[in-house]
Amino acid sequence: MSLLNDLATTEQRSILEVFENPRIGREYHIIHTCPEFTSVCPKTGQPDFGTIIIDYVPDKLCLELKSLKLYYFSFRNRGIFYEAVVNTILDDLVQVCDPLSMVVKGEFNVRGGFSSIITVQHSRA
Repeated sequence: MSLLNDLATTEQRSILEVFENPRIGREYHIIHTCPEFTSVCPKTGQPDFGTIIIDYVPDKLCLELKSLKLYYFSFRNRGIFYEAVVNTILDDLVQVCDPLSMVVKGEFNVRGGFSSIITVQHSRA
């Protein structure tokens, strides 16, 4: 990852907010779906549209949704490949809320005859 990408990720990550898990010690899933995710293809400059699905088991902290929405908006004008989008989101969310486990799935709309689904996961060892 380049220095510019590192700076973008750090700045984007700072948007995210969390709150205390109301049921610490109970394992349960939280699933957030955003069907209006957009970014820009770094190769063509064309917009990419997709759905981002986060499924996580919180530990002590939960993700605050308004800040998550603003975080997603920060990708709107950023040139980034699908694979980097989904991996960046996972890295940033794990850094901020330290879940027991998390899966991030990006389902990107058809462009050039292809749709793409990228899934990445994290779990504590």
